[in-house]
Amino acid sequence: MPLAPFDWIDDEARRRADAGLVRTLRPRPAEPELLDLASNDYLGLTRHPEVTAAAAEAAHRWGAGATGSRLVTGSTELHAGLERELAAFCGFEAALVLSSGYAANLAALTALTGRGSLIVSDAGNHASIVDGCRLSRAETAVVPHADPEAVAKALHAHDGRALAVTDSVFSVDGDAAPLRGLADVCRARGAALLVDDAHGLGVLGEGGRGALAAAGLAGGEGIVATATLSKSLGSQGGAVLGPARVIDHLVNTARTFIFDTGLAPAAAGAALASLRLLRREPERAGRARTVATALYERLTAAGLTAVRPDAAVVSVRAPSADAAVRWAADCRTAGIAVGCFRPPSVPDGISRLRLTARADLTEAQIANAVETVLRTAPTA
Repeated sequence: MPLAPFDWIDDEARRRADAGLVRTLRPRPAEPELLDLASNDYLGLTRHPEVTAAAAEAAHRWGAGATGSRLVTGSTELHAGLERELAAFCGFEAALVLSSGYAANLAALTALTGRGSLIVSDAGNHASIVDGCRLSRAETAVVPHADPEAVAKALHAHDGRALAVTDSVFSVDGDAAPLRGLADVCRARGAALLVDDAHGLGVLGEGGRGALAAAGLAGGEGIVATATLSKSLGSQGGAVLGPARVIDHLVNTARTFIFDTGLAPAAAGAALASLRLLRREPERAGRARTVATALYERLTAAGLTAVRPDAAVVSVRAPSADAAVRWAADCRTAGIAVGCFRPPSVPDGISRLRLTARADLTEAQIANAVETVLRTAPTA
C-alpha cells in the first residue's frame, strides 16, 4: 500500500517533539494578563490612545483593507504621507511602504541584485534576509558575524555588482553591527550596503532615528535601509528607505511590492501617528535603552549570563532548549511573558530567553521582571 501524501508530516512532528522544538500558537486576550517582555513594542505605543485612534479613523475613512496592490488601488494619501515623513525622519531621500518588514527585505534583496551579482550576508542575519538571498538568484557569501574584514575579502573575490547586507541590531543577542566599518568596506569596493534597521528604528540614534542615523550613514548614496512598522512604531508593515532612484526601481521591479496587496490603511495611519508621537517625545528612545541596560545589569549581577544590549533586546543564556522552554513557561506562570529562542531559530545552537525592554516599563515592573527571571532560572 502506498503511503498517504502527508504521512511524512507525522515523522517530522515526532522528530520535533523528541528534540523539544514543538511550537504552539497561543492567542492572547485583548486585555493584557501578563507583564510583556516578549513583544517588540519597544516604545509602548501599540496601545497608545493616539495611535489606536489614528488606526480607527483611518479604517473609517479609507476602509478596512487596501483593496488592491499599491500600483492599482492600494495606495492612499496615508501611505504617501507615511513614506514622506518616515524618509525625512530617518534621513533618507525616499521611502516605500510594504505589507511587512519581511516583504521589505525580500523586495530590496531581489530587486537590487540578481544573477551574476554577489550578496555578502552576515551569519547572524534574520530569516527574511536569508530568504531574500535565496530568492535573489545572486551568488551569496555568508561571512562570520560582525566581521567587516570578512566582508572585504568576499567582495574582493568578486567582479561585478555586489551588495553587503546586515541587521543593524541582531534579533537574537541584541548586539549591533559595525556599520561604519561595513560602509567603509563597501565604499572602497563600490558595493551597496543594505541594513535591516528593524530593531534600531525608534531606539537608536537621536530621538530614535535609527542605527544608520546614529552612525552618520543615513542618506548615503550607496546605503539602503529596511525597517518594520511593527516594532517601535507599534503598528504593522515594513519600508525600504534610500535614494529616490532606488525606491523608483523597487516600485517597478520588486515583486513583493508589485504583486502584494498594499498595507491596510489602519496600519498606515497608526504608524504615522506613532512616528509623529516619537518626534514629539524623543525621550522614549533613550528610555528604552535605559530599561534594557537595567535588565542586563541586574540579571548579570545575580549570576546569569547575558549579552550586553546595544538597543532594546536583552538575551539571557539557557542551559538547553528544554530548559529554555521550561524557564519561559515558569516565567509565564509567574505573570511575565518572555521570548524563548532555540534551534533552529538560533544559528549557534545556544538557547536563550529574550527579554525586550519597553520605554513605558516602570521601576516596579523592571524589579518584578528581574526577580521573576532569577527565581525561575533553571539550574541545569
